[in-house]
Parts: sequence; C-alpha cells; structure tokens
Amino acid sequence: MHILRGLLTAAIVLPWSSPHLRLVLAREWSRSLLALLGIRLTIHGTPLNETSHNVMVVANHVSWLDIYLLNAARPVRFVSKAEVRNWPVLGWFAAKTGTLFLERGKRRDTARINHAITTALSQGDCVAFFPEGTTSDGTHLRPFLASLLQPAIDAGAELRPAALRYLNSDGSINTRAAYFDDMTMMDSMRNILAQHEIRAELQFLEPISCTGKTRRELARRSEAAISSTLNLANPHRKSETPDGPPDVAH
Repeated sequence: MHILRGLLTAAIVLPWSSPHLRLVLAREWSRSLLALLGIRLTIHGTPLNETSHNVMVVANHVSWLDIYLLNAARPVRFVSKAEVRNWPVLGWFAAKTGTLFLERGKRRDTARINHAITTALSQGDCVAFFPEGTTSDGTHLRPFLASLLQPAIDAGAELRPAALRYLNSDGSINTRAAYFDDMTMMDSMRNILAQHEIRAELQFLEPISCTGKTRRELARRSEAAISSTLNLANPHRKSETPDGPPDVAH
C-alpha cells in the first residue's frame, strides 16, 4: 500500500504541486518507507530545511537507503546513475521527483550533468550526490571524486557534507544494511527485511565555503570532515585522478 500510495502521489499530485508541497510529500513518503522497512533514523547537526536554497549536499554512500535518509530530513534533487531510472518502482519515483541521471563511464556526459546541476543550484534547488562514486559496506570510506563539485563553485553554492551510517543494536556497523559489490536489489531487500530493526544515523556537518577553492580542495575537505565524523580512515590518495566521472549513486 505504501508503494502504491507513493506511485499515485508521484503520478497525480507531484506534477501539479507547489514546491513547498512537493517537499512535504517527498519527505513524508521517505519517512514512511524507512519506518516500513524497520529503519530507525536519528538526525544530528543542523539539517537543511524548507528555507534552504542553492546548497550542494555530499555524503558517503552505503546503500540505496541513503537517498531516503537524506530525503527524510529535507528532500533534495539527487544525481544518480542512469541505471536507477530502470529500477522497478523506485526508479520511476526517482524520475518523477526530479532526479538528474548521469550516464556513468561517459566523460562527455559529465559536462552535460554539471551544466544541469549548475542550473538547478542557480535556480535555488538543493542538489545531492555521493562523491565516492559507488557504495561500500560502511566500514571504510572511498576516495571522493571531484568532477561533480564544479557546479557548487560555478553557482556560488554552499557545500554541506553529511555523514551517514547504519548500526546494530550494540552500536557496531551494520553491514547487512549495505548495498555493495555484486549484490542485487532483491538480496539487499531480503537482508533489510530479515532484521527486526536497523539504526541509521545521519549527521549534517558544518558548511564549507566554495569561494576561492578548487573542486579538488572541496573534495578533500568534505572527505576529511566525513571520515573524521564516522571515525573512519581518511582515504586521501597521494597519487590520484579525482576528476573522472563517478558512478554517482545506487
């Protein structure tokens, strides 16, 4: 019933809703989905709110659930890999809620999506993506790629790192909530539903000014802030090529 309600909302209500109502509907749908799946979310720091505009959010990436954690706080427009558009139900809903889809592996498409992100930010939207470019099991952080951070500079946006994690009842990392490597969506859903409850923590960190900084500097600063918050090793690479197109999101 929850999925059906979400689809009907996306198909009928969202296209005709005011920006404020779209935010409310997406936030409530995300919160309801998390509750349905047994995800107990705790939010720390100062999250974005309805008055937040021209903000780029960057977060570490563990699961497809990450999108709904962030949307439960304040819905944003996500940058996602094009394959997500073809996911049953969730992909269709993502398209209806303004997701920007990137053809990963195509450097030429990075320029197109960067232009789309810059336009969205300049119009006052809040945009989020996962600069690791892929997911992990939550026990480590991957190096942040810098290619999609250029729009934050071009649009004069505020950069907001966000650290997220999934925990067991004893406070240890819950790797069964992760969606990584060759895991299928069905495998992930089974792992999630097999658990009585999953604790999720989302912490919004201090804003990073983009003024006078390069995208590589922004990648390193946000990477350092998130790794420190999660008490994970900083994956900064001495020899790096951080400008390649990331996988973006699951």
